[in-house]
Amino acid sequence: MHTDKNALTDTFNRSINYLRVSITDHCNLHCQYCTPRDGKTKHTNLLSYEEILRIVRLAVELGIKKVRLTGGEPLVRRGVIPFIQRLAQVDGLSEIRLTTNGVLLEGMLHDLQRAGLEKLNISLDSLRPRRFEEITGSACFAKVWRGIEKALEMGFPVIKLNVVAMRGVNDDEFIDFARLTIKQPLDIRFIEFMPVGLAGAGQQAKFISTADIMTMIAPLGELQPIKSQRLHGPARMFKLPGAAGSLGFISPLSNHFCDTCNRLRLTSQGRLRSCLLTDREEDLKGPLRSGASDEDIRRLLIQTIINKPKGHTLTQGQKTGSCHGEMSRIGG
Repeated sequence: MHTDKNALTDTFNRSINYLRVSITDHCNLHCQYCTPRDGKTKHTNLLSYEEILRIVRLAVELGIKKVRLTGGEPLVRRGVIPFIQRLAQVDGLSEIRLTTNGVLLEGMLHDLQRAGLEKLNISLDSLRPRRFEEITGSACFAKVWRGIEKALEMGFPVIKLNVVAMRGVNDDEFIDFARLTIKQPLDIRFIEFMPVGLAGAGQQAKFISTADIMTMIAPLGELQPIKSQRLHGPARMFKLPGAAGSLGFISPLSNHFCDTCNRLRLTSQGRLRSCLLTDREEDLKGPLRSGASDEDIRRLLIQTIINKPKGHTLTQGQKTGSCHGEMSRIGG
């Protein structure tokens, strides 16, 4: 099928080439800033793998190049390995990534690699087992760390550790995380805390800016900038002198990256969001299950791009923003 190569360029001239797909809102952890209070979605209300694949194929035809699988915890959903195998066969899709909490990673790494997955993002907010349990509600730090070590041994080309920076929670560990990059080819990403949804309500005091994080890790040496590439996402990238890995800083509040945002988000319940921090969504599940044609779905994809806002309205210190959805369903 012939498509306009600029079909997914929005009204602010941003080219959209990145789709984040939440395949489930279920999770095997209960992180304090993420877990919803109103229970899990019934399996029948989640998009099927066939429905997700159909959306991805149509999105790729329109210009999507990169897909990231998220949740909840994507590895808890049955059949995820065969699904990734099929996803890897989508013509024109150049990159598949997975964001995981790492609990099930150790036992699944070989299958994931054989399925075609090469790039891992592992959420890890503490290197201290007891604190890890306090944050996540689960005493499984050792399992997560074994998964990270095994991924390094297997030679996964990209292993990112995502650290949500929280004042008074894990801010005394930033220098320890940064130190990991000196000897290991790990990409440590510090992400500013966002008080999103019910789980994040009332936690604004945990916010700590990228500038403050950088100050805390300054004793390790001068941060050397790395030129970012389009598909690498919103992080500003740096290296410590002589380090094997890198450091990234994602600053949605103190230095938001809306002007260069290149992504869409497909929620686990089949709603398409053009902005993480704005609640406007386009329902795709309803039309899919009502017999919509491929052209109908393409129009909904393009309409979502047309409605993509210039930027979010959540700012540092703000008590309420324009996003009230739970991160576990949006796919963060």
